[in-house]
Amino acid sequence: MTADFKIKNGLDIPMEGAPSDHVRSVPLKGTVSVFPSEYKRVKFKMLVEEGDTVKQGGVLARRKDQEDFLLRSPVAGKILEIKLGDRRSLQEVVIEPGDSNERETFSKYTVDGLLKTSRAELLALLKDTGMMALIRQRPFNVIADASVAPKSIFVNGMNTAPFRPDAHVLARGKNEELQAGLNALTRLTDGPVHLCLSAAKSVTPDVLTKASNVQVNYFDGPHPSGNTSTHIHLLDPVLPGDSVWTLRVSDVLRIGELLLNGAIPATQTVMIAGNGVKPELRGYVTVTTGMSLASVLDGALIEEETRVIRGDALYGDKVDLKGGVNFYDQGFVVLPEDRERHLLGWYAPTTEMFSAHKVVPSAWVKGKKFSFGTNTRGSKRALVLTGIYDKYVPLDIMVDPLSRACISKDTDDAIALGILETDPEDFALCTFVCPSKTDFGAIVAETLSLIQEEGF
Repeated sequence: MTADFKIKNGLDIPMEGAPSDHVRSVPLKGTVSVFPSEYKRVKFKMLVEEGDTVKQGGVLARRKDQEDFLLRSPVAGKILEIKLGDRRSLQEVVIEPGDSNERETFSKYTVDGLLKTSRAELLALLKDTGMMALIRQRPFNVIADASVAPKSIFVNGMNTAPFRPDAHVLARGKNEELQAGLNALTRLTDGPVHLCLSAAKSVTPDVLTKASNVQVNYFDGPHPSGNTSTHIHLLDPVLPGDSVWTLRVSDVLRIGELLLNGAIPATQTVMIAGNGVKPELRGYVTVTTGMSLASVLDGALIEEETRVIRGDALYGDKVDLKGGVNFYDQGFVVLPEDRERHLLGWYAPTTEMFSAHKVVPSAWVKGKKFSFGTNTRGSKRALVLTGIYDKYVPLDIMVDPLSRACISKDTDDAIALGILETDPEDFALCTFVCPSKTDFGAIVAETLSLIQEEGF
């Protein structure tokens, strides 16, 4: 069963620095870190101490509110350091990899056998291995609540933001892992499992387009046609009281690997892209989870000052090279730090600067790619609600009234205007095109957190 959708609202940003589809491996160097702090709004209790040794897949911590939800080590080694934050919150566990190949083992399944496995058995395994954290729940985009069966599950295989990994590259040669993960998902819901792909990729059949036991949906159009919120809105909208689970193709592959091999996956494949990366090294790298970013990006950055962004260029977070590859990471975009002031700003008569509002001649040059830096080309100023943002959001949502409700903390009005259908990343384009430099994503994120705390 398939469905096809054509998206008109949105904008594709013609950014230079796209990655190739080449996948290479980066050997492990130095220590490995596990970051409990990346699991937002979740608190963990440490179960090991500095100096202890652990196997690959060994238990490090458990959730304080769910004792059967464990955090495990991606490598075998020695606990070198446990870093705490405010109010003794667990921030980072530093592990020194050893020579031991010992690893914790779990139940193994066959691809077809997963179709007969019980929901309770699969959920228990996912929580025990920590892989339950890969499954997110709408509304609020939090770790899924295993006690509530979702009405449907969405797997995103086509994120269109600049730059996000190509799911078809990640899934290449991993037919069994993908199908095993999808078969497991069908046992976790009584509703459909939707695999959402780009219509442009459907002309060349591959492991994703040939997936079985799920509904494959194709979307065509500019960004954000690849956002999960867009897919949910068109296929199975979220209403108050509903629960919908979401994953990325990379998440399904890791779950499939766990189920087939009976061991915690030690590696993950991430993308490196952007003008700040040397052209020959833009692509995909397979690294050990928790490996330092300095090691992953060693020799890959241009000589100029750069900014490393975790996620995509529109809605990613600035990170330090002292950090590591997080459990959730899919890729990093590196842009040159652009601190200089530009003559005439947005009024410069140039064909080298992109404008969504067509205020420079380059707007009429078709097919041109542009070099983007970190300069916002203007300072923050008062937000004027003009209605220009609606054409960049394909959801049935009026951005101006919703923004007003969020700023005034009117959660009832925000819910009535459809905020529960959204995620902050859905408003990244609004921030990009905003003349006032308003961070719409931060405004929406704050309101969603408020609604989650207060209830609705």
